[in-house]
Amino acid sequence: MKAVVQRVKRARVQVDDETVGQIGVGLLVLLGVEKGDDLTDLSYLATKITGLRIFEDEQGKMNLSVLDVGGELLVVSQFTLLADCRKGRRPGFSLAADPLEARRLYELFVERVRAYGCQVATGRFQEDMDVELVNQGPVTMLLDSRRVY
Repeated sequence: MKAVVQRVKRARVQVDDETVGQIGVGLLVLLGVEKGDDLTDLSYLATKITGLRIFEDEQGKMNLSVLDVGGELLVVSQFTLLADCRKGRRPGFSLAADPLEARRLYELFVERVRAYGCQVATGRFQEDMDVELVNQGPVTMLLDSRRVY
């Protein structure tokens, strides 16, 4: 499971000019589910993302998590994070999980971060979405549950 995590002042996702999810201060999470991902991958990323100390404290140091600052999450499914661009110019998506399994794990991920106490907005699975954000910092992190060090 892969995620791009961006610290934002605000973010929203639209489908056909309708806002389907929006947040204020918090994290935009673009989430890709890979073949073979399971609850271990999901738990790792949910715990890591909600605990990342990437918000500034009173001294201006990144020392606070989204939970510490009362921030929100906007979680958007993005299978293109699994693109294989090593050969040719057209990306391959054979590493992405089957859509039914990807949806199941995506929805479980949303449930898990809500259980940690986060307010969570979402995009719409398998829809063409427009995502707007104001990246604060900018702060962007790349996470991969299979590359745990």
